[in-house]
Parts: sequence; C-alpha cells; structure tokens
Amino acid sequence: MFSALCRPAMLAVSVCVLTSLALLAPAATAAQTQAPQPATLTVQADKPLHAVSPTLYGLMTEEINYSYDGGLYAEMVRNRTFTHDWMGVPYWILDNAGDAEATMKWDETDGPSEALQSSVVIDVTRASGSAPVRLRNNGWWGMALQPHTAYNLSFYLRTDARAAAMRVSLVNDDTGSIEAEGTLVDAFGSSWGRHTMELTTKDVKTFSAHNHLELQFLNAGKYSLQLVSLMPPTYKNRANGNRADLMEMMSAMHPTFLRMPGGNYLEGNYINERFDWKTTIGPLVDRPTHRGPWGYQSSDGMGLLEFLEWTEDLKIEPVLAVYAGYSLKGDHIIAGPAMQPFVDDALDEIEFVTGDASTKWGAMRAKLGHPAPFPLHYVEIGNEDNLDHSGSYESRYVQFHRAIKTKYPNLQLIATAPLKRFFKPDVVDDHYYKRAEDFFDMVHYYDDADRNGPKIFVGEWATREGGPTTDWGAALGDAAWMTGMERNSDLIVMAAYAPLFVNVNPGGMQWESNLIGYNAAHSYGAPSYYAQSLFAQYLGTSVPTSSITGAGSRFFYSVTADAAKGTLYLKLVNASTLPQPLHLALSGAHVSNEATVWTLHAATRSETNTLDDPKRIAPVKSSLKAADAIDHTVPPLTVQVLVLTTR
Repeated sequence: MFSALCRPAMLAVSVCVLTSLALLAPAATAAQTQAPQPATLTVQADKPLHAVSPTLYGLMTEEINYSYDGGLYAEMVRNRTFTHDWMGVPYWILDNAGDAEATMKWDETDGPSEALQSSVVIDVTRASGSAPVRLRNNGWWGMALQPHTAYNLSFYLRTDARAAAMRVSLVNDDTGSIEAEGTLVDAFGSSWGRHTMELTTKDVKTFSAHNHLELQFLNAGKYSLQLVSLMPPTYKNRANGNRADLMEMMSAMHPTFLRMPGGNYLEGNYINERFDWKTTIGPLVDRPTHRGPWGYQSSDGMGLLEFLEWTEDLKIEPVLAVYAGYSLKGDHIIAGPAMQPFVDDALDEIEFVTGDASTKWGAMRAKLGHPAPFPLHYVEIGNEDNLDHSGSYESRYVQFHRAIKTKYPNLQLIATAPLKRFFKPDVVDDHYYKRAEDFFDMVHYYDDADRNGPKIFVGEWATREGGPTTDWGAALGDAAWMTGMERNSDLIVMAAYAPLFVNVNPGGMQWESNLIGYNAAHSYGAPSYYAQSLFAQYLGTSVPTSSITGAGSRFFYSVTADAAKGTLYLKLVNASTLPQPLHLALSGAHVSNEATVWTLHAATRSETNTLDDPKRIAPVKSSLKAADAIDHTVPPLTVQVLVLTTR
C-alpha cells in the first residue's frame, strides 16, 4: 500500500519521490516469475489528431440512494411535510414527559397552502414547562451538529391555545444533553403563520449524527403543524442550499456540467409522478412534494432553481433534461395535440433558465431572486427512451426537436435512443453499466465509430463492482474506459458517471456501486471517485498521434496535450497482476528533466474505501526523472497520471 511510503490525502497530498516505481509492486508468485515484455509507447506531440471536448467530464445525479433528501440537500428534518402511511406519520414520535398528555393525528383537510393541504394536529390536554409534550424527529439517520454553529428552524403552525408557548431543543441521543435551545411565547394565532428561530449550539463534545430535534408544547391546546425545517450552514451560504462537504467533493472532481434533474427522476413511474418543474419553484410551502421512482417521497426542496444555483456555485453549466412524454411504468403520450402541452412546458422551462426579465418565465426567475439568465447549450429530450417499447419516442422526439430548434436554434439537442428514420439529432445519449472485464473489452468501442453521425453523450456509466461504493477493481474498469473516451473525445462530447451519491446507512441504498458515500455527519470518495478526479483534472486540449506495441492485454493508456501550457498528460492503467515495463518515445517536443506522477494503487481488486477508512486508496504524488525517452515501470493494479512539461 502507498501508506507505507507516504500518507495519502485528497488531490492535494504530501509529496514523495519514487526512485523506482517498481518497488510498489507486490512480490512475484511462482506463476509470475517470467518478467513481462517491455511495451513501447510512441507519442508524436506535434501531430494532433483532434481536439478534446472541453465538456468531456461532468456530473449526473438523480433522487436515488437518498441523494437529495438525506444527502446533498441540507435539510435535516425527515418527512418535514408529515406524509403519512397506514402506521401513522413516519419519523415523528410523540413523547409525553411527566404527567403531560397529548395525542397526534393527521388532518387531511387543513394546511397552510394549496400545495400542502394537510397537517398534523397535536392535541395537548395537559402540559407545562417542567412536563412538556415532546414531538421528536431523528432526521436522516441522525442529525449532525457542529459546535458553536447556528441552525435555522422554521415551521408553520396555528393553534386555539389561549396562552401558547413552545420550546425547541437539539438534543444528544446518547447523553440527553441539550446542545441548543430556544423558546417562543405568545407568537401564535388561530390562522396559519410561519415561525422561525435560530438555534446556536454550545461546545458540542463529539461531532456525530447522534442528535435529534424536539418541539416541546408547554400549554394545553390544539396545535396544527406543517413544514418543519432545520437547515445547517450551507455551501456558499445558499438559502435552502446544499451540504458543504458534498459540494466540495464535487468541486474536486473538476466537472464542466451537471445533467439535471437526472434520469428516472425526470420521468417518474407515472406521468403524474414526473419532475414537474413548475411545482418545484417558489416558496417551499407552495411545493406539493411528489413520489420518486425509487420508493420514497421527494420534498422538492431541490427544485429547478436550486439545481441551477448548484451549477452556478460549482461554476459549471446545466445540461437540462426535459420530460418528453414517457414514464417508467409504460405511461406515454402519443405525438400530436396531446403532446403539445408538454412541448410548451419544455419551452417554458428553457425560458426560465435562459430568458431575461422581459420574458414571462425569465421574469419569474428574477422574482425568485436570480435576475441573470443561466448559460445553456444542451437540452436532453427525455431519458432512456430505448425502454419505451411502444415505439413512440421517435415521433415524440421530432415534435420536441422542431419546436425547440424553431425558438432556440443554437441549442444542441440530445436524443436518448437511436433514431431509425432519416432524422439526425445533434447528440445521442449512450448508457453503460458494466463489470470491469466488460469495460476492458470495450476500450476501443468508439475507435471506428461513424464520425458523420450524431455526437455521443455517455450520460450514465459505471463499473458495477463493490457496494455501497465501488472497490478498486471497479476503479480499474472505470480508468480503462476513460482512456477510450479521451482518445475518442472528438466524438464523445460529454460523459457522466452514475450514480454519484449513496447514503450508506441501512436502508439508504437502492443501487450498488456509487461514487460518493456519506451519512449525516461524514462523507468519503470511492476509489473510482479519485480516478474520476485525476482524469478530469489532468486533461489536455488535443489528442496527439500515438501508438503502443508489446503491452499486455490489460494495459491501457491515453495521452492528451495542452500546447498553451506546454504540458503532456499521460494516463496509464495496469489492470493486470504483473508490472508493465514501458518505454516512452516522444517526438515533436522536448521534455523537462522531471515529471509529476500521480498514482492510485491497491493490493487487491476488492480493496476499497469506507467511512471509517476514507482514504485507504487515494492519489499519491511523486516525481520521475524525465527526458524525450523514458523507461518506466507501471506497478500491477495501478492507475497513474504522468504530467510532462514540454518545450
């Protein structure tokens, strides 16, 4: 392991000098006594084949594995709108202290808005300051509290109590100690009102998720309650914003775009469960929530504007996916008059993103606090419509294509299934979920693809090995596949790994093999996360002419160059269990005396990262003596990026 040589960290790591990288290879077994033959990699730096797509690496997310609620979206309260089931109101517990007495019931007839027409009623028959009625929420597998930190509480309430008082506490699960507390007195009325409070923690002894929220009722009366929210400090202090640690991890991936609102989450299981963007904008009390396709209710706190602000905070662009008339359980709309309202809705959505304040939906965006339009170059029509067995996609796509191109001729439109007739989309979205061996075999898949057809967006892809996050074998498969995408980056304009997030608590995962794992308090990157980050960070602007001979069947490479920076980036992937000697012969440029080497390595393909050992496999930085001809050995089960300065 590299920890024997120097301590790994994230992409900014301690430096160690490798005098012989072959020292990192495990001892040879009896079956490995014969040394591999050297491979020769020839690079003609002055003969570029084509440009590298400037948008090659990006992000794709959807509401799966509690990626938004319970994950990126910073809301700490679970079931804040009191969705109920046959057992009652999940994640809310009524606890009567001392001789206090109260009951809780769900009221479907009374709520603070047209979107939220229900509430819970806490009917308090006896309570006092020393014996309160307590309504507890444990959050998303706990609530993480930092010391000396302000948390913003808000809720809607109405009551018939003549003298109403409430106390709010953040309480440690293990010790019962009150970490923050506040009281509201005589602030309520018989009409619905929104109430806010700032709760500032004390000197929290241990940073963990073992905390909960308590709403304490101190007087008798009926209290109707809705939309209870507790927000921590967020990334860049966005109101209704995102978890800072997860945003920082995405920033470290060096993405250029976000595909939003994401795959199946766009479609929903049924048409009425699609991502209906107009119901996700504006005040939270005006968002009705909806059932997502992965078995749980979405709060819609992550609405269209929040997605766009997410891209703004990361300084990337949105790739906007619009609902195109097909849902996962087979519901679909036939092209023609019945489809037109959905086409119009997509045009409105594009106007919300790009229109200025003189337009209807641009004015709405400005009213919501964002006067400036967002940049937009790509719009995706639907999601995975190859699964639509009705055969309706092509005609549906054409109706959207014509309407959008008429109003926005410069937008690039992405089809989510091959079109069989004589209609050429700008881009086609290909998805791949494979094992490492499959990706090893597919590295050259696009080498001979038709360059006269549509461009390619690899909108979802991953090596599916390991769980809840990927293991080192998956990272090797990912890295091998990325060498092929870089080599074909004249055709592949964008690519996004999926899924991006997983809540690692029991019950938090619907899909194995994810990139970033977390609980309420901590997060970590899978080995694949670090491979993604390295490949995106060290990417040139052109692909020079190159060839390799004598390499083993599990050795892969890509090379890109940045002439303006005078830099050559060489990615080397040795997925075999034998070291790979390599002779690099460079022409058309001269190399400075020292190269930077970033190395990812593990002893076995099953080795991985976890919450408890988050950087077991992480990049290690070293240096290598360099010249126009370099002899170098790539250790087994290793990914390396060589950064060569040319002149």
